[in-house]
Formats: sequence, C-alpha cells, structure tokens
Amino acid sequence: MLQYVIYFIITLFATTICSLTGMGGGVIIKPIMDVIGNFDVHSIGVIASITVFSMAFVSIFKQIKSKTKIPFCIAIPLSLGSVIGGILGERVFSFIVDLFKADSIVKIVQNIVLTILIVWVFIYMNNKSKFKCKEFKGVLPSLFVGLLLGMTSAFLGIGGGPINVSVIIFLFSLPIKTATVCSLMTILFSQFSKLATVFFTNGFTDLDFTVVAVMVIAAVIGGFLGAHFNKKLSEATVNKAFNFVLIIVLGLTIFNIVVNLI
Repeated sequence: MLQYVIYFIITLFATTICSLTGMGGGVIIKPIMDVIGNFDVHSIGVIASITVFSMAFVSIFKQIKSKTKIPFCIAIPLSLGSVIGGILGERVFSFIVDLFKADSIVKIVQNIVLTILIVWVFIYMNNKSKFKCKEFKGVLPSLFVGLLLGMTSAFLGIGGGPINVSVIIFLFSLPIKTATVCSLMTILFSQFSKLATVFFTNGFTDLDFTVVAVMVIAAVIGGFLGAHFNKKLSEATVNKAFNFVLIIVLGLTIFNIVVNLI
C-alpha cells in the first residue's frame, strides 16, 4: 500500500507542476522511478508515457474548455510531426535496450543526454534576451521540429518536457504560456504514437496495472490542477516554476548517473 501512496504523491506533484509549465510530467516521474528501481527500464518508460499521456489529454481538454488561445497553425503540425518522431524514438530506444542488454547502461545514456539538454535549457531560459529568437512559419518547419521533439521525448521517456517549451519559444517566438499549450499538444501526440508502437510490438502484459491505475488517477487530477494554475498565474510565475522543475530534474539525473556508475 505504501508504494501506491508514494507513486500517487510523486505523480500528482509532477503532473501538476509540469502541466502548469508544459513539461509533461515524465521529466520528473521517469528519473524518480529510476531512483526507486522497482521496475526495469522498459516498464518505467511505458508507465511514464501512459501517465504523461493521461495528464496531457486532461490538461489540453481543460485549456480548450477555458477557451485558451491556441496557435493551431503551429500546434497541429508540431503534433503531427511528433507522432512520427514518437514512433522513431521508441524504435531507437528499443534498439539500444536490446543492444546493451543492461538497464544500468541504458539509464546512464538517457540521463547523460537529459542532463546535457537540461543544462542547455536552463541557460537559454534564463538568458533569453541574449538569444535572438527565430520566427519559423509554415507547415513543413513545424512538422520537422515536431518530429525531432517527438523522437527526443520518446527516447528519453520524459514526454518532451522542458526541451519542447524552450525550443518552441526559441524557434517560433512564442510567450511561455502559449508555448506551454503547444508543448502539451506535442507531448499528447508523441506519447500516443509511442504507446501505439509498444502495443503492437512488446505489448503491456508485463506492467503492474495497479501502479498504472494509481498514477493515471493522479495524472488526471494533476492535469486539471496544472491547467487551472496556468490560466490564473502570470508569465513570470510560470517561468519561475519552470526553473524550479529544471533544478529538480537536473539533480535527479546527476544522481541517477552516479548511482548507475557505482
């Protein structure tokens, strides 16, 4: 019973703050599940994806119901590109798992890549005025960016997280709250494609469905709460929450690298 309470609290916290900031939830859930170590690396990725998908679906539903302004001309191509990227990212991940045959090595690779990306995102998000944002327009650029984001999120098992938001801000010159909604749509589609790939290949037979159910319930609640706070809070407050999550994730990824190297 205690483990279910722990997973519920972790998921509720992660999905609430990540729905608020557009990070998806997996960026916190996946590293923490690595630390807890109750599941193998493949199961962790699938459980995190199911949880993140649930959160993103609820959060976007809440945003649309609240009549949040969404730039669909950017968000839809990004989302469609992320579907293809999600499939490719899951295949790359499965290839690496089969290649190394060792969860610890795969976790080290994932966490090193994530650490590098988190550091870059933190530097960029706190020095945006020093970087000249691009103004990408059109379907093809958005599709391509979505494909890259989908591949990254599926491979790392994090739902896209901070990478999505920072890249969307930089390439499309959008404010953080608008980028958050676009990020959540990209996360929703990329995680759907990843889960569809898993369903038609390895399947879900090895999962602990009690843990999955507990985490999905927490994710649904977190998705509603995060979307509510995103609507109410200022851009500056959302940005501070974003930085707070980055610091947490950076600490978790470094810890995971050290633990798996020992």
